Amino acid sequence: MQTRSGSPPKEKAGPMPPAPAGFADEIDRYLGYVELEKGLSRNTALSYESDLRQAAHFLKKHGASNWNKVTANHLTSWLHWLSDEQFSPSSQARKLSAVRMLCRHLKKEEIRRDDPTALLAGPKLRRKLPETLSTTDMEKLLSVPMGGDAYAIRDRAMLELFYSSGLRISELSGLSLQQVDLENGFVRVFGKGAKERVVPLGGRARDAVMVYLASGRARLVKPRTGSELFISERGRAISRKTVWVIVKKYAKLAGLGKSVKPHLLRHSFATHLLGGGADLRAIQEMLGHASIGTTQIYTAVENSRLLDQHAKHHPRNRKK
Repeated sequence: MQTRSGSPPKEKAGPMPPAPAGFADEIDRYLGYVELEKGLSRNTALSYESDLRQAAHFLKKHGASNWNKVTANHLTSWLHWLSDEQFSPSSQARKLSAVRMLCRHLKKEEIRRDDPTALLAGPKLRRKLPETLSTTDMEKLLSVPMGGDAYAIRDRAMLELFYSSGLRISELSGLSLQQVDLENGFVRVFGKGAKERVVPLGGRARDAVMVYLASGRARLVKPRTGSELFISERGRAISRKTVWVIVKKYAKLAGLGKSVKPHLLRHSFATHLLGGGADLRAIQEMLGHASIGTTQIYTAVENSRLLDQHAKHHPRNRKK
């Protein structure tokens, strides 16, 4: 099936047909390489395959008989077609990335002498600002787990630690007793790529975790319980899915009126620190971001909040 312009089918048109002759063998060899040598998952490899096949059909139709004959002009035409066919900027960027990696591989293997993607610029992506909770909403959420039963004590400690440290949900659910130093007020975290970082704990989080360890966790321990900090009713490490359910439950009980995902606590941690005057580099370190550029998104969130507050409350912005 082809589009109105006679070009390759879009993704919604069904399964992508096999790559044309002259392109198929190199695609297959490259996919085998990324799966076996690079350890990419099968699903990721299948995504690459679909994008590369689609590009190959376009390139074949527009004069390139194989990957060796593909020029920067061919690829520029292909990018224009993707835009004309209204593929989203993120889809365009993903497809270009797949072709770029294949071309680099072909050059590395000396199948091509050059990389036709070297000077190509991808579409400009508008980064979506992360959602956050206001400090007022955060206080409402943290105040919901009340009472002296083991689950309320656990959930109160978990939410306080989550917001105080800005951990990823996988880092939170995987915390062990040995990673938490309440005496000195920090947690030692092993994040992406097994990179270790130390994150401070606020006073309220320390107090809540102390109460949990003294009178909550012991009631959840079972004979086969290990050293996990937060444990389920079965005495095993609490799962990410359970953390998700807990956060959503308390957000609803707090009457926040919006869908609150666990990652909002991490975003709120960073945004509230920045709003309070914390150094961006320090926030980067606490979040475990490899690049300061990733952390800078929170400056945009803070700027957006300030603009909103100015628009709402400055007397010269009020309608007459």
